[in-house]
Parts: sequence; C-alpha cells; structure tokens
Amino acid sequence: MVKIISDSSTLYTTNEAAAKGIAVVPLNIVVDQSSYKDLDEMTSTKLLRLIQEKKIPSSSQPSIGEKQACYEQYLEEEQILDITMAQGLSGTYDSACMAKQLVDSDKITVFNSKTLCGPHRALVDYAKKLSDQGMRAQEIVDSLASCVETEISFLVPRDFSFLKRGGRVSQLEAGVGGFLKLVPTMIKSANGKRLESFCVTKTFKKAVKNMIAEMKKRQVDSSYTFFISHAFNEDDALKAQALIEEQFEGARIVLLPLSPVFIAQGGPECVAVQAIRIA
Repeated sequence: MVKIISDSSTLYTTNEAAAKGIAVVPLNIVVDQSSYKDLDEMTSTKLLRLIQEKKIPSSSQPSIGEKQACYEQYLEEEQILDITMAQGLSGTYDSACMAKQLVDSDKITVFNSKTLCGPHRALVDYAKKLSDQGMRAQEIVDSLASCVETEISFLVPRDFSFLKRGGRVSQLEAGVGGFLKLVPTMIKSANGKRLESFCVTKTFKKAVKNMIAEMKKRQVDSSYTFFISHAFNEDDALKAQALIEEQFEGARIVLLPLSPVFIAQGGPECVAVQAIRIA
C-alpha cells in the first residue's frame, strides 16, 4: 500500500483528509507574529475579520520538522508518496525534499504537482484511488504526471497588494492591478512557479470568456473537471460556473471556498478558475 500525503493546498482539513485515508500537513498563516495551522486553527471567516481589522496576514509552508515527523509516522507503510503544492508558488516541495533526506528512506517519493487548490485535490484523490487499486508509487507518479500536463489555472484578484507582498507577481503586474474599473487576470506559468499577466478586461464576465477561449485553444473539453474557488465571492464564482456550463456541456464543475492560506495570498474576493483532466 502507498500512503498518500499532501498539504492543505488541497483545501482539506487534516480530519477531512484522514477520513479519506490521506495525511495532510497544513500550511501556516501568520498574523501579528502568531502562527496558525491552515483550516485547522484558522478559518477563512476569522481571517477575513482580521483583514477587515487591518491585520496583514502572511503564509508559510509546513516546517521541515513537521514533514519529517509525518514521514516517520508512516514508515511502516510499504511506500509513501507526498504530492505537494506547486514548487515556486510555495516552498512546500523543497521542504518535503529536505525532510525526505533527513528521514533517509527509499520508501519516500516527493511529487511536485505544479498546481494548487482544486486540481491539487483532484490529483491527491486520484493517487489515493490508484493506491487502493494496488499501484506502486512510481506507477502512480507516472499517471499523475500525464494529468499535470493537462492542467490550466487562472486567478482574478481584487486586491493585488496580497500577491505583491507574497512575491507572486512583479511590481509592474501589481501596478496594472491597481487600475480602477478594470479586471486583471493572472495565469499560472507552465512550470507552476509563477503567476503571469494573462489579460485585462472591463468586466469579470469578459475575463472568464477570455479564459474559456484560452482553454479551448489548449484542447480543454468536457472531459475535464473544472474548479472554481473563491474568497467570499460566490456571485462571481456562479457567473464563471454559468459561462463554463454553456461552453463545456456536461462537464463536472466543482465550486470550493478558498482556505485562509490562499486568501492571504490572493486577497479577499479573488476567484480562481482551473481545469484538469484526470484519466
């Protein structure tokens, strides 16, 4: 059996993951020099309230020690596969690799998902399914790698100061996001390491139409699963859902609330639109 491990980029609490037979090591939220476990100790509602009180949150990956302890807990398993959030957008992958070196076991495989949120959750769920079917770690990695090649992610932030503070966009891109009455959209780079400028439109609806055009250009079709994640912006999330349903008839569309870590990164009212094909 391969034990599947991940982090809270999957938008799973540790208890939700455990109920599925998966282990999650949460990312961290830091507010006023106090650190909280993403989703377990800090809720999105509580974080929004702190932001409204002019508190400035930041996020960090799980510590090397936390990952090491998690690996050691499951060393009795035949193999361990850790599927991390995208390297570059987080230090989670690098921390996991260092923890693997400290444990010094050939049972552990660390896989860079090159994505986050909805598609990350889909990859972890798929890996668990393959593990339950008796696949070995390398076989699972090979299957995941082909799925990762199909993934595409967009983000519509409402306040670029969050992305700018986290270093996930350039100062120029953050400046574009400051224009009034415009809707800038970011796209995740192919290697998953950065968010890059995709388009600037006058309306959210036009931004989603541009995303759909780009997805179709990349051969995305109704066999994909679409994820729409948002930070207290259900209205825009539902608009995106309706437009995707029009263009990809019968496709599976999942709406998810973003976790505190992603609210700290993308800011309140941001909306992520993502798609991935799972075999």
